Amino acid sequence: MPPEALPYGSWPSAITSALLTSSGVSLAAACLSGGSAFWLEGRPLEGGRVAIVQDGVDRISPPFNARTRAHEYGGGAFTVHDGVVYFTNFADQRLYRLDRDGALKPIVPEPPAACAWRYADMRISPDGQRVIAVRERHEADREAINELVTIASDGSGEPRILVDGHDFFASPRLSPDGRRLAWLTWDHPNMPWDGTELWRADLTADCRLGPVEKVAGGPSESIFQPEWSPDGRLHYISDRTGWWNLYAEGRALHPMDAEFGLPQWVFGLSRYGFLSDGRIACIYTQAGEDRLAILAPATGNLETLALPYTSYSHLSTDGDYGVVIIAGSATRPTAVVTLDVHTRQTEVRKLGMHIELSEEDLSAPEAITYPSENGRSAHALYYAPKSGRYIGPADERPPLLVVSHGGPTSAASSSLKLSIQYWTNRGFAVVDVDYGGSSGYGRAYRELLNGRWGIVDVEDCVAAVRYLARRGDIDPGRAAIRGGSAGGYTTLCALVFQDVFAAGASHYGVGDLTALARDTHKFESRYLDRLIGPYPAATQLYHDRSPLNFASRLSCPVILFQGLDDKVVPPNQAETFAAALQAKGIDHEYVALPNEGHGFRRAESIQRVAEAELQFYRRVFGMAPPPPM
Repeated sequence: MPPEALPYGSWPSAITSALLTSSGVSLAAACLSGGSAFWLEGRPLEGGRVAIVQDGVDRISPPFNARTRAHEYGGGAFTVHDGVVYFTNFADQRLYRLDRDGALKPIVPEPPAACAWRYADMRISPDGQRVIAVRERHEADREAINELVTIASDGSGEPRILVDGHDFFASPRLSPDGRRLAWLTWDHPNMPWDGTELWRADLTADCRLGPVEKVAGGPSESIFQPEWSPDGRLHYISDRTGWWNLYAEGRALHPMDAEFGLPQWVFGLSRYGFLSDGRIACIYTQAGEDRLAILAPATGNLETLALPYTSYSHLSTDGDYGVVIIAGSATRPTAVVTLDVHTRQTEVRKLGMHIELSEEDLSAPEAITYPSENGRSAHALYYAPKSGRYIGPADERPPLLVVSHGGPTSAASSSLKLSIQYWTNRGFAVVDVDYGGSSGYGRAYRELLNGRWGIVDVEDCVAAVRYLARRGDIDPGRAAIRGGSAGGYTTLCALVFQDVFAAGASHYGVGDLTALARDTHKFESRYLDRLIGPYPAATQLYHDRSPLNFASRLSCPVILFQGLDDKVVPPNQAETFAAALQAKGIDHEYVALPNEGHGFRRAESIQRVAEAELQFYRRVFGMAPPPPM
């Protein structure tokens, strides 16, 4: 049957809010150990619990939840050594040991206050006797203390500090013989993508450090993922040339205008691993798309593999020819995939979602580069409305949802996201904007946001609307903007300081920069020094860039979503903004979500937000409800 013409935004869709949570799980932290594949599964239907899975079998049961609160964003919550699993449990933030026989016990003492000591980014000594980890200690009336500690793997004795004295630590990595340790540090006001330092030192038999040597890095060089090769050479990724490239003992292995590294928003990120023949399996990003490749250090030859994926993360190798990776594409759900580099055979070990949707219902992204302000170019992924059963009227153009990602030093992903298809399958167009400041396009592009947060990002979101309107793709009179966290700030700035958008949705967004600078957690407490200016010296600038202070300028409806347990952007941000809109009589909705933090994990919350936002747009755009399917 030919598709039926219905107004855009009113198409019936099988991608329901329930499908967003019931169809699958989030996947992360894949690794290979002892012939098994391990990974993490975030499960909305279990209240957002993160399970450790080995070859498809759960290794921990409720209420255990493998998630660390270090840096608030977490990551690096588990590791495996010789079949023994070590993980941080979310409820108490203690480090646990899970033996092969299922025996489970904490190996660190109870902290002086609930969740006051948090562990992440663990590594186990070759003999299995010691754990080295990042620890974050929270004490009353002072900033959290970060350090590297060594812990007896059987839980005997107290954790002992190995290294301290820097604001932040990450990536403790032991050499194959266990005799050397490398690690990363950085200090305020740097974020890890601004400047980090790589250190190494000899490690004695009783796990004490010898003299410490700085290897690379500095205030304007970001080092990412130090690793020791099987022959004991220290490798790392550096952006000293303006691009995150792979180095071995200071030598660039394959210089190119591509990103082998990522912003370290979480611990435990991995973009390369060693094979038994000396080659390196690696991920690099170019023009906003990921590629999996095999690098030969001796010759510098880089072979990009022809696999049906465009998004890769969490690469790990088994020391031979086995690779495990989280992979996805616009039409393939994210999956745990193993690869035999020798035979080039792949196997899907776990699908992130199980959906029965035709490709006719899935909108594939178009990578666009378009002009923005002051001669700049910006990047985005554009998704046209797509349905196998419906089309829009010939005389109508679709409404547009502009997505401003979080971070703001993050990036749009080309992997299949039902959270986008939820809109396109109903007749909305979506553009996922990689505004200036996004990663994946080199350091210079990432630094476009320095001193201009709330300006460059907004300009690039506005320019996306104008570009797509000129092409005839969308109805510019029905453009909305939405985003979470830093993307929520961009959303509120765009709504307050521009008149391009007819509606907007802020998910746990920043409304008051001054309050954020005063109230946020340690990891981001000086982030605004670069994005806005040093506080309190730049107090006036913080006032002038805060959309809350100009809420009366808002001339279109807005919906606000906020988790009441959010420690990154506290609820008072959204509450104050909503109160200001209420006082001015401006059309708005405020949806508060109990038991949710920074980002929504519970199935009921995710469904409630999706349904509320859809009804909000349909109300403000005057869309008719869809007919029965």
